[in-house]
Amino acid sequence: QVQLVESGGGLVQAGGSLKLSCAASGRTFSSYAMGWFRQAPGKEREFVAAISRSGGSTGYAGSVKGRFTISRDNAKNMVFLQMNMLKPEDTAVYYCAANWDYSGTYYYTKYDYDYWGQGTQVTVSS
Repeated sequence: QVQLVESGGGLVQAGGSLKLSCAASGRTFSSYAMGWFRQAPGKEREFVAAISRSGGSTGYAGSVKGRFTISRDNAKNMVFLQMNMLKPEDTAVYYCAANWDYSGTYYYTKYDYDYWGQGTQVTVSS
């Protein structure tokens, strides 16, 4: 089992940057594929980015590709989301998620993830 705690959200102007962090508990963090999702008011939770357990493979939603970068530090049990060129439509609660993985791949649907953090609010003003 793993517990996840996100941090780094806040208020930023359009065009600005934020870096989200997700701290994971447990000694088997490197066995989990990790993902970031977001949920805006009145909308479904949607995929943002994902990374394999080694960090060697990553995937992004089309709406953030080229602007966001996911990374991880297995030695520190951390996963990150660097967000650049932020837009008002990026405003949402951002969630970190973990999936125990045997294959070395990453996952982009919310149904694949077993563990979730509490979320961190990102607000982008125009």
